[in-house]
Amino acid sequence: MGTSTASTTPASEGTVETRGIEPVPDNERQGRVRELFPTWVAANISVLLLTMGASLVVNNGLNFWQVLLVAGIAATVAFGMVGVLSVSGKWGGAPGAMLSRAAFGVRGNYFPGAILWVARFGWETINAVTGAYAVLTVLNLLFGIKSNNVLVVVTLLAFVAVTYLVSGLGRKALNICNKYSTYLFGLFSIMVLVYLIVTMDWSAIFAKKAGTTAMVIAGVGTIAAGGISWVPTGPDFARYLPHSASGKKIVGATVSGAALVLLPMVLMGGVMAVSSPKLAGQNTDPMSFLGTILPTWLAIPYLITALVGMVLINSLSMYSAGFTAQTMGVKLPRALAVSINAVISLVGGLFMMLVAKDFIGQFIAFLTLLAVSFSAWIGVYGVDMARRRKRAVRYDADGLMDTGRTSRYWYVGGFCWQAMTAWAVALAAGLCFTKVQWFTGPLATTWIGENGLGWAATIAISALVFAVLPAAKENVPADAPEQAADRAPAPAQAG
Repeated sequence: MGTSTASTTPASEGTVETRGIEPVPDNERQGRVRELFPTWVAANISVLLLTMGASLVVNNGLNFWQVLLVAGIAATVAFGMVGVLSVSGKWGGAPGAMLSRAAFGVRGNYFPGAILWVARFGWETINAVTGAYAVLTVLNLLFGIKSNNVLVVVTLLAFVAVTYLVSGLGRKALNICNKYSTYLFGLFSIMVLVYLIVTMDWSAIFAKKAGTTAMVIAGVGTIAAGGISWVPTGPDFARYLPHSASGKKIVGATVSGAALVLLPMVLMGGVMAVSSPKLAGQNTDPMSFLGTILPTWLAIPYLITALVGMVLINSLSMYSAGFTAQTMGVKLPRALAVSINAVISLVGGLFMMLVAKDFIGQFIAFLTLLAVSFSAWIGVYGVDMARRRKRAVRYDADGLMDTGRTSRYWYVGGFCWQAMTAWAVALAAGLCFTKVQWFTGPLATTWIGENGLGWAATIAISALVFAVLPAAKENVPADAPEQAADRAPAPAQAG
């Protein structure tokens, strides 16, 4: 089990990270909580947030202050959950998909894991398409080159290839890229913000009437969906933190890093929508609007910076998807497992760019279903974490790696039926409350469904059902010594 100890170089310290899903040993736990801040800044550098912010104005009818409120609540709620569940990463030193075995059982984990893996395909495809559109827009602005099918294939292939290379390098390379992309994106975002302040018709912006409370609540769900999709990934980036790392600081770095980008991006999108309502209705190309709203000298560097951000978002996603693939039984090193996602992103991206006609509509539908599917996992995992918080042994490294009957997390036939029941019931209920372009659940017309709160109901149902069911008994031999990936820290360091 684990990485060979023949080499004196830790698996995390080389140019290319070779460590897979096995828990990180204590001597390699040299990460710092502050490294999470640029990670979650980079995870939100997406120009799609502008389009989503614009949709709050055009589709939801919200005004400036309501857009700001929605963005603030969404960032706090979604990435608050990311931060809280990230703490399990420093407890167990393993990716979220791996630690999930402790909750669902060795075999039971395949079911939610499969949905999380498929969802990653969709998210990476969306980002790849957005990145390719950004390249096409830059080529048009700089050289007047119009998009065609051949160019679509070339740009999408280039974007996916670069993403694959960056994600294959691993945690250290991603941390370096995230750090400098944060500086660049911050600089150009400030420039865009100043330009909007100077040129926008603020009297018209502040004169816009407020939307309904229902549309505010629904808007929170739309914006929060992207953050919710990162929740199972959180532990992946906290697994190199030492046991003594503060849980509160982990949550703080996660929320503040995400909010630093999410709030101004969504707000800028809302402001842009007042002067150009067609922004939210750009169904096929979500990038070209920047060339009409911003001057060329600003649009080009901003798009290039955003393009780097989208590469990093997809790299972070593929990085974690590699772990999920290994947990699902794919017998490949993490860097090679990532290639599966790269190929699927390429194929799916080509379909969306060459065949599909409504990019934004499909994107919103995808986000809605994504939030529900991830929320069923969140409820179970959160309750499982709460139960482990006071244990001497939070996660057993050997038990996590053992996929046989001797595993601590074998439960009954490899399944924790309590977790599986809660997950399945919540997932079914969440879909009943959901309404998207091509699917309407039987409870979509209820207050929860109309307000876009299917994801919140899913978390609540999942957590409640799992909490009231009798706790599962782990397979611990009476004479076995405690072997933990993490033991409870001293009270002063708890969390």
